[in-house]
Amino acid sequence: MDIDIGCALAETASPGISRESLDELDQRVTSIHETIQDQRAKGEHGYAALNLPSTVNLEEISSATDQFDDAKAVVVAGIGGSALGAATLAEALDTEIPLYTLDNVDPATTNDLLDSLPLEDTALVGVSRSGTTAETLANFLVVRDAIDESGGDWTEQTLVITGDSGPLAEMAEDHELPKLSVPEGVPGRYSVLSAVGLAPAAIAGVDIERVVEGGASAEKTLTDSLYECPAYAYGAVAYALDIRGATVNAVMPYSEQLECFAEWFAQLWAESLGKDGLGQVPARSLGVTDQHSQLQLYRAGPREVLVTFIDIESRPTCEIPPSEHDRLSYLEDTTLNELMTAEQAATKGSLAAAGRPTVELSMAELSPESLGSLLYTMEAACILAGELYEIDAFTQPAVEWGKRATRALLRGETTKETMTISDQPELRISSPEQTSE
Repeated sequence: MDIDIGCALAETASPGISRESLDELDQRVTSIHETIQDQRAKGEHGYAALNLPSTVNLEEISSATDQFDDAKAVVVAGIGGSALGAATLAEALDTEIPLYTLDNVDPATTNDLLDSLPLEDTALVGVSRSGTTAETLANFLVVRDAIDESGGDWTEQTLVITGDSGPLAEMAEDHELPKLSVPEGVPGRYSVLSAVGLAPAAIAGVDIERVVEGGASAEKTLTDSLYECPAYAYGAVAYALDIRGATVNAVMPYSEQLECFAEWFAQLWAESLGKDGLGQVPARSLGVTDQHSQLQLYRAGPREVLVTFIDIESRPTCEIPPSEHDRLSYLEDTTLNELMTAEQAATKGSLAAAGRPTVELSMAELSPESLGSLLYTMEAACILAGELYEIDAFTQPAVEWGKRATRALLRGETTKETMTISDQPELRISSPEQTSE
């Protein structure tokens, strides 16, 4: 994997970082790398995520998922990091067996999915570290019941990935369900290279061994200089641009197969770095689609956006047929791949011409190895950025507040969270009622 930070330099972009400032930042990276390596060696909370390519037990995952070889669909009941990792792997690697995530509690979506599934041949994977996440448990129970109503046997079709205690762990024990453990010291958003992301993806047909190999190759690039490490280069430059005014990070992969990756990145970046009034707001874009919409803002709006391009050098080909119209002659003897490449170059050039900062991460091809490398790279980049901000990149207090409030509301309890909710002022503006005749 390569990273190009040239269009983020002050000589090209505003905001941008000067070469002198980049050298000074590299000195901080050297010191931080020592801290990260020391914490990894101790297996400290959060930092342990960077050890996963070496510590994940692929044989255990294989043993737990072998019984689902005949599944025709996979449903993951999880939310956030408990679902996005598996979804990213399955979407990017175009699995033959479809993988669906129930990471919301919209009844319309859930009902539509259940109506479309071959429930008797669907594998259900419940993922929650605590086993108490309301959304996850609700969807898990709904799908479990639907499987039984279809004539299936949910106990034969279910895998649980959770901690040592909690309702999911108790269900696994009571019904003798296969169970995998959420890794110790690894927050959910950093868990894609563990059983959390790998096991559901394996059922869907992903070659998870190759994914982990890709993560291991990225692990080897962690050195004490941002000039030698793509992960540190990205984390350092994103941080430097943020404090100089680029407070939004628009991640724009040029592959629809990486659209879910942009969602995964958004959670990683927002939940890890959004603390103490700090952090860079992640935005999700898709090339080439959003260069016909969001690009207008990124090029001509406020100077507060860093655009991160994710490029794949080798794509499938699809020839564009000739047309009888002379005005379309420029498309003759070309392919959709060449058109996409030209579109990305034009977008990057457009932003550079306007002095807007961009960074480009490029992979030779989209494969299990390259995807594993990309995921690991972004996790390491995020951890480095957290160190540069001097915040804890592994907690999520705002998220936990919402979880407590949800449980209390459902139980009818009065807590400081529910009191805050009830004290909110209202000023409603209503439209005239519509009546049907």
